[in-house]
Amino acid sequence: MVDIVGPMTFGDAWDAEVRVAADRPFLVFLALDGSRYEATYSEFDARVSRAARALASLGIGVGSVVAMQLSNSPEFLVCMLALAKVGAIAVPVGMGATNSELRGQYRQCDAEWAVVEPRNADSHVALRASDGLLPGGVVCVRGSREGIPSLTSLAASMDDTPLPRAAIGSDSVAEYLFTSGTTAGPKCVMITHANIVFSGHQAVWQASLRPDDRVFTTMPACHSNFQLVALTGVIVAGACLVLSEKYSAHRFWPDVRAERATVIQLVAMMTRTLLLQPSDSHDARHCVREALYFMPLDDADKIEFERRFGVRLMNSYGSTESIGWAVTDPPQGERRWPSVGRAAIAYSVAIRDPEGNDLPPGEVGEFWIKGVPGRTIMAGYLGDPGATAAALSPDGWLRTSDTGYYDEDGWFYFVDRAVNVIKRAGENISATEIEVALECHPLIVEVAVIGVPDPVRDQAVKAFVRLAPGTHLSAEDVLRYCREHLAPHKSPQIVEFVTDFPRTESMKVEKRLLR
Repeated sequence: MVDIVGPMTFGDAWDAEVRVAADRPFLVFLALDGSRYEATYSEFDARVSRAARALASLGIGVGSVVAMQLSNSPEFLVCMLALAKVGAIAVPVGMGATNSELRGQYRQCDAEWAVVEPRNADSHVALRASDGLLPGGVVCVRGSREGIPSLTSLAASMDDTPLPRAAIGSDSVAEYLFTSGTTAGPKCVMITHANIVFSGHQAVWQASLRPDDRVFTTMPACHSNFQLVALTGVIVAGACLVLSEKYSAHRFWPDVRAERATVIQLVAMMTRTLLLQPSDSHDARHCVREALYFMPLDDADKIEFERRFGVRLMNSYGSTESIGWAVTDPPQGERRWPSVGRAAIAYSVAIRDPEGNDLPPGEVGEFWIKGVPGRTIMAGYLGDPGATAAALSPDGWLRTSDTGYYDEDGWFYFVDRAVNVIKRAGENISATEIEVALECHPLIVEVAVIGVPDPVRDQAVKAFVRLAPGTHLSAEDVLRYCREHLAPHKSPQIVEFVTDFPRTESMKVEKRLLR
């Protein structure tokens, strides 16, 4: 049996699109300093080919494990595509990762090389010297540092003749992608070339991508939202990627309008901070036809955002492990907010009890996603067969640990991440439900709710609250509001005010640090 990917690798998919879309724009990059870079598919492919030759000259080839601590930049894309061309395994890591986090991740995946921003080079050299990590070496992506090769300089000395095809197949591992780790430690997901190519086809279907689309994103390049939705969807469609170096609430919508973006990516924090910006009479004058959105947002913010900016949110649900968005609003037709949509193409979705039995409509249980490991869902967790066996059944069902339900018509509704469930005096309480209720308060911008130890009731509910600038609420004000809008057992017992939250690279609140 041959699926939509067939024997194609990520490098093959890129080559195929370069042949078809050579003179079409591939990338627009918007830097923080205001500069703008643009390249066609053929122009960018020349950079990729030279970088692939440069990597090969260093001894990086089939099976080499190469960490990439790179910011949103053209160089990130060059490096990722070049590694795919030589058959190496990419390990994207966040720019904010600490030395301790890098040490743990590099040991977990046996990283041999690291391609890094110049400002991070010293940390990697120190890890190499003190811990015996990165035995291959450290490479600066650009610039010059004494004793450290520069990928950009080395590539400039190469010609752009493509290398012979690497001896890999679509089932070969293309990258190790660490999960966000918002509520627990990150896991290392093995992603194959087939996974990457499939994600592009799934993104094309989900957003009805066409060659004339311009997909605007500020998602961190190291994250699956960027790689397995925006980037791969653009490549498979032959569209244009508009990549911003970093999210800025002040610049985001003007950039969307100026770059004539037709598809954009959003998360909850972005929608809320965009609503805080001064309203402009031109907000609804744009080319956006689809806003890809990922899960919880209160009804009032959703309605106001769509009214003010003249867009319709496309809700969806998935994870790094599911590769694509396994549940999504359909590309055309009806949408049932707050539903996260229906089962996407190539997936089956079930809601099951703890014993794995299917639940009827309306009953809350765990999301299970059916796919093909290494093709439409992850291949597994690196070096952790126990965790892989717990998450992946022999017949291809992925246990997500997330809870939800579906209605009589097959529309799914997300309830919470299982790790966000607070157990209090025998009751299971959804942290997300409390967060959404509190964020309906006009003076509250953002909330994070966790469970903290309680000697009598197992756990107490604690709410971390960020207020709108220049406003004031007391803890009692917040508790009174909760008592008016939540059942007594769901109301927080503890309130702490914060000016911001610890966040992952993908702008999610890192709850494990709050604990």
